[in-house]
Amino acid sequence: MIRRHAVSQSQPLCKHLQRLLPATEGAHPAEQSRQGGAHSSLYTVQCASTAAQLSSHDQVTGPRLDVDAPLPRFLPQSGKPEEAKSIRQPVAVQQAIQEVQAHAKARFDETVEIAINLGTNPKRGDQAVRGTALLPFGTGKSLRIAAFAEGEDAIAATAAGADVVGGEELIQQIQASGSSSLNFDKAVAVPAIMPKLSKLARLLGPRGLMPNPKLGTLSTDIKEAIRQLKTGKVEFRADRGAVLHAGVGKASFTPENLHSNLGALCFAVLSARPKGVKGSGMSGYFLKASLTSTMGRSVPVSLASLSQAATAYRASQR
Repeated sequence: MIRRHAVSQSQPLCKHLQRLLPATEGAHPAEQSRQGGAHSSLYTVQCASTAAQLSSHDQVTGPRLDVDAPLPRFLPQSGKPEEAKSIRQPVAVQQAIQEVQAHAKARFDETVEIAINLGTNPKRGDQAVRGTALLPFGTGKSLRIAAFAEGEDAIAATAAGADVVGGEELIQQIQASGSSSLNFDKAVAVPAIMPKLSKLARLLGPRGLMPNPKLGTLSTDIKEAIRQLKTGKVEFRADRGAVLHAGVGKASFTPENLHSNLGALCFAVLSARPKGVKGSGMSGYFLKASLTSTMGRSVPVSLASLSQAATAYRASQR
């Protein structure tokens, strides 16, 4: 009796499922009827068996369905497998630059960036990739530079075009005001003032503003350090996924200027190749690369064309 009552309760649900069954397009009416009957009978059997399993008996109210039980399972509909997306092959640097500039349609001057997947192990300290590159045509950005120096060095920094110049007084002002007084993008210093500047290490370090001799921002020739930053010196560093991101100019640059900047950056990254990486040159070091703009699409770039751009930049510096 319990099973017969459960089947009777599942019949409205099965009829509703039969109405939702998709009709077979392009088939003979007899074939559609046969397929529809097979589907409906299969759904009826499954719903009936599920309802019988979910039913329970009460001595007072009689048989009932357990509302806390899971719903009946539906048979998956057979469909066509999704077509595999075709992977675009890398193109030469010149073509990639043209495509990136064509798709840079934002209302502002977008930055052209390159992303390089490196074959290094970021967990190993001896395979960390970090350095600087001097772009021959600049980055297209105007930077505010702070110079921590005193005496003649402060005068030289002011003459070189530093926006904020100061010594111990500037350090105390930043220490008292906190991050609200950091109204500059880069900071340079001379070695003599570093013992005093160490008080701001926790404030400048996480923001990448602490002067570093490896990046050229800590130098005895503070005038040359400021000139390089004003000209177009960029920093690059591989992240935890061994991917290096760097800007090489603006979308408004000419293709020739962007090509030269790319060559300068690739030459600097090749020069910073760790000794533990197998291979030579780009082999085993550069895995793949892509070029994009701030709001544009990514274009894969061939490694051979990047190697040629780095070689051309090296030849122009001789």
